[in-house]
Amino acid sequence: MSAPHGAGLRRTILAPGMARRLVVAALAGSAADLAGVALIASAAWLITRAAEQPPLAALSVAIVGVRAFATGKGVLRYAERLTGHDVALRAQASTRERLYESLIPAGPLRQRGADLLSRMVDDTEAVQDLLVRCLLPAVAALLTGVAAIVIGAFLLPVGALVLALGLLLAGVLLPAGTAAAARRWSARIAPARAELAARVADLVHGAADLAAYDAKGQALSDGMAAEGRLSALERGQARINAAALGLGVLIQGSTVAAVVLIAQAAGLGQVATAVLALTALVSFEPVLPLAAAGERFAGVGAALRRLAEIQATPVVVAEPASPAPPPEAPVTVEVEDLVVRHGDREPALDGVRLTLTPGRRVAIVGPSGAGKSTLLSALMRTVDIESGHITINGVDIRSYASDDVRAAMTGLTQDPYVFQASFRDNLRLAGPEASDGELTQAVRRARLDTWADRTGWDTVLGEDGRTVSGGQLQRLALARALLFDPAVLLLDEPAEALDEETADALTADLLDATRGRTTLLVTHRLRGLEQVDEIVVLEDGRVAQRGTHAELVSAPGYYRDLWESETLTASSRASSR
Repeated sequence: MSAPHGAGLRRTILAPGMARRLVVAALAGSAADLAGVALIASAAWLITRAAEQPPLAALSVAIVGVRAFATGKGVLRYAERLTGHDVALRAQASTRERLYESLIPAGPLRQRGADLLSRMVDDTEAVQDLLVRCLLPAVAALLTGVAAIVIGAFLLPVGALVLALGLLLAGVLLPAGTAAAARRWSARIAPARAELAARVADLVHGAADLAAYDAKGQALSDGMAAEGRLSALERGQARINAAALGLGVLIQGSTVAAVVLIAQAAGLGQVATAVLALTALVSFEPVLPLAAAGERFAGVGAALRRLAEIQATPVVVAEPASPAPPPEAPVTVEVEDLVVRHGDREPALDGVRLTLTPGRRVAIVGPSGAGKSTLLSALMRTVDIESGHITINGVDIRSYASDDVRAAMTGLTQDPYVFQASFRDNLRLAGPEASDGELTQAVRRARLDTWADRTGWDTVLGEDGRTVSGGQLQRLALARALLFDPAVLLLDEPAEALDEETADALTADLLDATRGRTTLLVTHRLRGLEQVDEIVVLEDGRVAQRGTHAELVSAPGYYRDLWESETLTASSRASSR
């Protein structure tokens, strides 16, 4: 794990404000358990002493003590629960926040979406368990055990030694044993849970495809097999819990019986024997849960390691130590001899030059793999530059904060995301403070107003855009881009995977909506490109041609070949109607 990420995870759990709350919770929990020991000890003394029928005045202090300890135990336990869960929930929320922050600049993740979701939801709960189920009970058990041993030593030193041995077995050796036994289960349970989540996600999101290919039976069988593996692992973990609980109770009973026998053999009085026996009995109350805490601690360790894997994902783009002030409009972008490489492969971009002045529209065309999307990624600072320069108003973009670069240059990506929320809320992602009039204007410019009025602005859109067509999804993304209103609008294959008629209509609307604004359009389609100021043809990461539509169709090369192919296809389609 990288040092910054590891330090971030430690700061999440040991943040100063949280540490103070945690100390308060630990003291309250320990005081509650100590009040419980004192309650039993004083009650035992009161009952046995009352059996000897002394004067009432001799019992008055014990009576007051019993009442005070009983009331204090309840109040202190409430305070411990309140402060302990408060700090645990704060730590969990902080951990998730830091994980989200670490994912923003991270490179490609090895984990699938469902596995990542499992880590973000289930594994972050390990922070809560670490504090509430492991750390706080351990502190309370330690202080309570020491207090019980002190009381025992005052009454019968030999009995105190036996009690210390029993508490050591139940509070140290037993949790260590359960942790060691559970570690092999916990390291397998988290991946098994992630696998089951992935199978369920595949069943839910891929239901239509599975039905189309008659693969529902196999998918269900795989899901049931994953559920079976997880259940088997959880049953093994449950057996550890049951065995640990039974062994702990056995140690408790054996210790109390041994203490009583030693007290009787030593000739200790009835009152002292009762106090010693009940003190020994109740001292195990905070100690016995430590066996389950040891088992849970093993799971916590596995979960935290899985979170560390996410935080250790290498950062693709390094942020400047002292970012330059955000660029101000109007914006001029210049790309000089740009080289971008993915890993050890050949350069995805090699010596690319490009200039975007205010109001200028440039189209990037070329075959798949030519580097078109990589160019947009470099402009938006989601991939790093090997050599060359990209400047905004004369300042290298590596001198700006990445967020400031994306605020100036962003737009429509190939895979716009739609949340399980209303159309209005999905649109507001690009402008949380936008008025209804601004939303309406953006939707109208994207030619989505008729659909929005007919369907309703508060209609819930399915996750990943399952309830809208491809054209509607792209128009929604365009409306977002127009609502965000960046200085340079980047459009990546807006008509990809659409039918010819829809693609032509969307391209025409895009060119109309971007008239007069700085735009970089990446596309496979050439229709309408006569309206842009310049067309750059990329092949194998290099600029093969550049010029206007008229210039490129008159010169041999990729552009003219693609234009002739499109024209022939359009003529064939028209003649077949």
